[in-house]
Amino acid sequence: METWSQTDRLGPAEVIVDGVRLSPGSRVRLRPKSRADILDLALNGRLAVIESVERDDVGGFHVGVTLAADPLRDLGESRLPCHRFFYSAEELQPVGGGCRPRVLVAGIGNVFLGDDGFGVEVVHRLADDDLPADVIDFGSRGLDLAYALQRDYEAAILLDAAPRGEPPGTLTLLEPDMPDPGGVPAESHGLDPVKVLRMARELGRAPARVLVLCCEPARLVTDDVLPELSEPVRGAVEEAVRMVRALVMDVLAERA
Repeated sequence: METWSQTDRLGPAEVIVDGVRLSPGSRVRLRPKSRADILDLALNGRLAVIESVERDDVGGFHVGVTLAADPLRDLGESRLPCHRFFYSAEELQPVGGGCRPRVLVAGIGNVFLGDDGFGVEVVHRLADDDLPADVIDFGSRGLDLAYALQRDYEAAILLDAAPRGEPPGTLTLLEPDMPDPGGVPAESHGLDPVKVLRMARELGRAPARVLVLCCEPARLVTDDVLPELSEPVRGAVEEAVRMVRALVMDVLAERA
């Protein structure tokens, strides 16, 4: 792996690996050649997203990537170290034909507030899948999700815990009407899906289709720290993972 200082100039718009064209947004598996570096050992086999192709001072090309499972991927996209890594094209394995994901799967919630962490737990289970989607843990960062929705996604699937009067652990799939721009702004450290969607519209765009997969909580903590899910909600996580996988494939089939 090359150092951060070596990659300061833009390279070609794409690279070809095993006959597959890879460009910013393409998903790959990391296959570092070096086995002496502890970081390379830790990242071997991890799912990553290409952010750029850059040229160093001696004319060599390096591919900048961020980990698909990194909840702070946006820091890598902003070119900050520790969230962005560089590899040669030969150290990348194309995933999903090298296509740029057209679906966003967003985990919503605070893992320290009991069942509110449902959405985050689901995306952590999905993070290293070869699912043709961007799977990101947004936690309670509403502004970050609103800005992420500005990307060229055809659909977004939001995962959240929401009380709807059902038995704890019940999963409900909603397709809300897109709110009109205006009204109450999204908080920077809070995440109300409706407010976030409204803000996304105000910023310029939102996906044509938005689905919200809700889980009925057994306990939502507001004045204490409880970093674990209740049994009913934990039992619903695997079913939610299966539903998300099916939803992503259904959305892509419809768009095709």
